[in-house]
Amino acid sequence: MGPIGVFDSGMGGLTVLRALLRRLPDEDFIYFGDTARVPYGTKGARTVRAFARQDAAFLHAQGVKMIVVACNTASAFALDELQQEFPVPVLGVIEPGIETALARTRGGPIGVIGTSGTIRSGKYQEGLARVVGAARVRARECPLFVPLAEEGLTEHPITEMAVAEYLLPLREARVDTLILGCTHYPLLKRAISRFMEPETALVDSAEALAGAAARTLAERGLVRPAVAPPVAAGEAAPARPQLEFWLSDVPWKFAEAGARFLGRPIESVRQVNLDEVEQAGRLVREQRRGA
Repeated sequence: MGPIGVFDSGMGGLTVLRALLRRLPDEDFIYFGDTARVPYGTKGARTVRAFARQDAAFLHAQGVKMIVVACNTASAFALDELQQEFPVPVLGVIEPGIETALARTRGGPIGVIGTSGTIRSGKYQEGLARVVGAARVRARECPLFVPLAEEGLTEHPITEMAVAEYLLPLREARVDTLILGCTHYPLLKRAISRFMEPETALVDSAEALAGAAARTLAERGLVRPAVAPPVAAGEAAPARPQLEFWLSDVPWKFAEAGARFLGRPIESVRQVNLDEVEQAGRLVREQRRGA
């Protein structure tokens, strides 16, 4: 009956939470955004692993039954370690996106776009190449897409220009499938779709991860019953879902921008300082060593 924990370096992971809410409407969720240290996509592997461990530990301390790494860069650099360190299922964005792309490709090149950190990690390229060969894989860094999405400029001419600048080589390569390898990029899906060939299938990594989460919950027997448990006389049944939002910093206009990503209003946000996040990470490491 515990909640599902979701973390990201900022607000991009709210697109993953949005997909999870559609797929798992009876579950509760706790979202943690490390907005004090965003972005992860420009940082080195060691730093990202340390931040991701602290983020996951904070969620684990809240009693979550699953941890969803809603950050492509953290999934690329830290997922294996998190899966070994925590006793609950830990899912990342990359493998579900690869599996979906492989299922949709029609034999042509497969493209993947993401932040500099995600693309330079090579995780998407390696996973795709193991099945289709490296010659069919095309990857592009698209660093400007994140601020454009956060500023709400999804239909602005400057976004059209950025899309053309970044994606022209992929269109010329006639990729038949394109992975949106950053959780911000679904907000730019219409602009990307207009620029690419009409037959290019866009893989939304948030939707792919939500599907993987639903399957994992079912396989582990962790699905919350659809029927609410009985309550005491005179008490109202709790509304589903219960949502908690925690941030390491509350940026200006977070609720407004976050609502665009989530697709619904964000009514309240709690702040946790980085010392508390670090302490949660330290306690989990000590507990694991003791075990």
